[in-house]
Amino acid sequence: MSAPIRLLGDNATPIWGMTNAERCRRMAEKDGNPLAPGHELVFNLAYVFDPMLLRWVIEQPGTVFAWGGAPVIGQVPTGSDPMAGAVIDLSDGRKLYNRQLRKLEQPFVMELTPGTRREIERKSYFGAYKGVTDALTKYLWPELALWLTRGAASIGMTPNMVTAIGAALCVYATYLFAYGHYWTGMLAGFIFMVLDTVDGKLARCTITSSKWGNVADHGVDLVHPPFWWYFWGVGLGSWGLALSNQSFLLVMIAVVLGYILQRVIEGMFIKDFGMDIHVWQKF
Repeated sequence: MSAPIRLLGDNATPIWGMTNAERCRRMAEKDGNPLAPGHELVFNLAYVFDPMLLRWVIEQPGTVFAWGGAPVIGQVPTGSDPMAGAVIDLSDGRKLYNRQLRKLEQPFVMELTPGTRREIERKSYFGAYKGVTDALTKYLWPELALWLTRGAASIGMTPNMVTAIGAALCVYATYLFAYGHYWTGMLAGFIFMVLDTVDGKLARCTITSSKWGNVADHGVDLVHPPFWWYFWGVGLGSWGLALSNQSFLLVMIAVVLGYILQRVIEGMFIKDFGMDIHVWQKF
C-alpha cells in the first residue's frame, strides 16, 4: 500500500511526459517504506526536488524541506500545517549527506515552469547516472541518450519496450557478425549500447523501474559478449581469414574463461565489501 500523500497547489507543466502530481505519486509508491503513524507525505507541485529528500523525510518524521520559505516535501501529521514541523530551508545552500553516493552534496530544488522544465529534466537525467560507468557512456553519447530518453518519455514508451528493441538489435548484430558483416553489425551494436543507456535512464527519470525490467536489462548485458566474440570469429570465414579449429578453440577458451573469471571476481568483491571493485581506493 502506498503512503498517504497531500498535494499542495497545482501545476500543468509536464516533466518526463507526466504531470508533477503523477511524478510525486509514483515516487511515494515506489519508496514503499511506511510512514510514522498518523503522518502523510506533503508535496508542493510548484517544485521538483532531488529524490534523496524523499528518503530523508521518510526516515525522519516531522521533517519538512523548504525553499525560500515555501514547503517542498515533508512528512507531517495528517492535515497539519507543513511549516509547523522541523523545517530545513535548502535555499541557504546547505549540503546533505548522500548515503548512496557517499558524499556531501547540495540537493537540487527547482521551481517547475515551462521555462525551467528542460533544465530540470537535464539535471534529473544526469543525476540518474551511476557514480561509475564506462568511458563511452560517460563521454561519447550522453547528449544523444538524453534526447532519446526525452523522446521515449514524451510518446509514452516504457523502459521494457526500449530494452526489447535493444535486445533485438543485439541479436541482429550477432547474426551480422556470423556472416562477416562487421560494419553493419557494429552499427547495430552501437545502437543497442545507446538504448542500453536509455532504458535505465528512462526507468529512473519516469520512476518506472521494476525488478524484472532490471533483470532483463542486466541479463542481456551479462550474456551477450561471449556470443558476439564467438560469431565474430565465425564471420572471419566470410573474408577467407578463418582460424584453424584448434586456434579458434584456444582463442575462445581464453576469451570466455577470462570473461567468466572477471565476472566472478566482481561478484565476490561486491559480496564481501559491498561495493564495485572499480570504485575501491587504497585507504
